[in-house]
Amino acid sequence: MLILETIAEIRDFVSKERAGGRAVGFVPTMGYLHEGHLSLVRRAQEECGPVVVSIFVNPLQFGPKEDFSVYPRDLERDSRLLEECGVDALFHPPGEEMYPGRHRTIVEVGGITGCLCGTSRPGHFQGVATVVTKLLNIVQPHRAYFGQKDAQQVLVIKKMVEDLNIPVEIVTVPTAREADGLAMSSRNVYLTPEQRAAAPILNKSLREAAGAVSKGERDVKKLVAMVSSGINGVEGASIDYVEVRSLPDLEEMEILEVPALMALAVRFGNTRLIDNIILGE
Repeated sequence: MLILETIAEIRDFVSKERAGGRAVGFVPTMGYLHEGHLSLVRRAQEECGPVVVSIFVNPLQFGPKEDFSVYPRDLERDSRLLEECGVDALFHPPGEEMYPGRHRTIVEVGGITGCLCGTSRPGHFQGVATVVTKLLNIVQPHRAYFGQKDAQQVLVIKKMVEDLNIPVEIVTVPTAREADGLAMSSRNVYLTPEQRAAAPILNKSLREAAGAVSKGERDVKKLVAMVSSGINGVEGASIDYVEVRSLPDLEEMEILEVPALMALAVRFGNTRLIDNIILGE
């Protein structure tokens, strides 16, 4: 596996692969890889020729009180996992390679960024849209792979790609979960044993809401109350939001129209976890 740190190096690698008629798959990550990331890699390998993975902890998507400085990093471990998976190239640029000098350009997607995680994390999706635009322009893959766990992020990226005419297919891969249903996340390592034992309530509550929808429930307030009640019954869980939104525009609704996104963010101590489910799928 090649480990490349400069834009010139990764562009040279990809241009040679494209010239040979091979479809390039791309999995952008912030590292500290887990099975969720590796599921994206395997999907890319099924559908593409060479697969490029990037590891870059993007400072633009962290707020002033968020965990950028302590975000888990382990390049040696990540490199080993990717090599074992048969990844062709790892793009691991230093910060000054991605944001040289006085970086002034920000990409902002309107509308769908003003709710859910966009409400409690102002500026977050500007950072996401900016770095993903840069990575797609740098790597120029045929397909890029993202996890359904970050549902709002995927919708933002798909809209950005559509609006800016970026020639790439965005592929959404189902959320990878632990055996007890907890969505895999690099932030799960922050949970205490007690918090880890409680965290599966997120997926459990979402699945109960989906079950109610399958039985005919269409009152959004009742669905939100059902999920909120389950989470509030767990000691140490603090709800940031539980919402139901339309797809793909993330508009509010009172009477459920399916398919729709039910998403939540909950804190266990200082650790903020997100999860979601598609209702009526």
